[in-house]
Amino acid sequence: MAFAAQYYKHTLNFRFDAGTSRGVLRNKDSYFLKIYKKNIPEIYGIGEAGPLKGLSIDFGEKAENKIQEIVNKINSIESESEFEKLIESLDDFPSVRFALETALLDLKNAGKRLIFENDFYQNEKPISINGLVWMGSVDFMQKQIREKIEAGFDTIKLKIAALGFEEELEIIKNLRKEFSPGEITLRVDANGGFSKADALEKLKKLSEFSIHSIEQPIEVNQIEEMAYLCQNSPIPIVLDEELINPGVSKEDLLLAINPQYIILKPSLMGGVSGSREWINLAEKNNIKWWLTSALESNIGLNAVCQLAEEYPNNLLPQGLGTGQLYYNNFDSPLTVENGKIRYRKDLDWNLEYFK
Repeated sequence: MAFAAQYYKHTLNFRFDAGTSRGVLRNKDSYFLKIYKKNIPEIYGIGEAGPLKGLSIDFGEKAENKIQEIVNKINSIESESEFEKLIESLDDFPSVRFALETALLDLKNAGKRLIFENDFYQNEKPISINGLVWMGSVDFMQKQIREKIEAGFDTIKLKIAALGFEEELEIIKNLRKEFSPGEITLRVDANGGFSKADALEKLKKLSEFSIHSIEQPIEVNQIEEMAYLCQNSPIPIVLDEELINPGVSKEDLLLAINPQYIILKPSLMGGVSGSREWINLAEKNNIKWWLTSALESNIGLNAVCQLAEEYPNNLLPQGLGTGQLYYNNFDSPLTVENGKIRYRKDLDWNLEYFK
């Protein structure tokens, strides 16, 4: 059976200036891989490569050139068995690997945007997620917090380490005055914004407000310092960017740092197969985890949601509330209601862009 493929580049535009400690995001490029059988072009699978500037090892032209290469190879493939070799060749291209894996799974399941047959897609089972609050002015952050709570979120994640630390403490203090830890679970994400010299002191101050966890308090590749923080911090620490380290084996990294949690973005962590490997190693070493998007469109987000539901016993809220970030996203059955995301089968995809 002969196969064919195409790719599309689409720039996603944020509805607002999305602030992080690494700068402000206003748009991002994603690359979409469409695969179909030549004799049935109307049935196709689609996957998204959404590499992030400053994080992805296959960002920008590197990803786009590789996807073009993959397209050329697929257009000469005659047997499905050849796809496995293609996937295995993409160790240095995690976002492209994620696009290829999910496009093939989608095609295998008749091009219905079904990636995994589980309750999220089949039975509209909702997945609990955290409400994400981006950095910005104090007023902007407080407005976001109010909106998330009014929308039914009981787990809030704050981006920090861009404003003055005392200002951020004041925001958290005011939140805790109004909502107890029993009402609102509070996560924070420093994106490596603390210095190793004062990180522990800041963690102690944050701990006064019953913080669930903090992501990546210091910059990556400071393994000894991160291990020290994980051992001594009064707040559980989550590794995020630290996991994007192709020079260190996954298990060696986890054993060296021994974090309380890890966060997995399939587009950064080796696609579906790489994420499964991280999950197996984390559970083997009694490290908890959750999945999050890498700011993909609804196409990539749908695949991450369905992967999350493959592990129904992982009850932590996931980081899957990014579908409403863009004003030019693709309409989809994904909806967020009362702090949960679900796949509503009464809604349709709008993928005319790929016709």
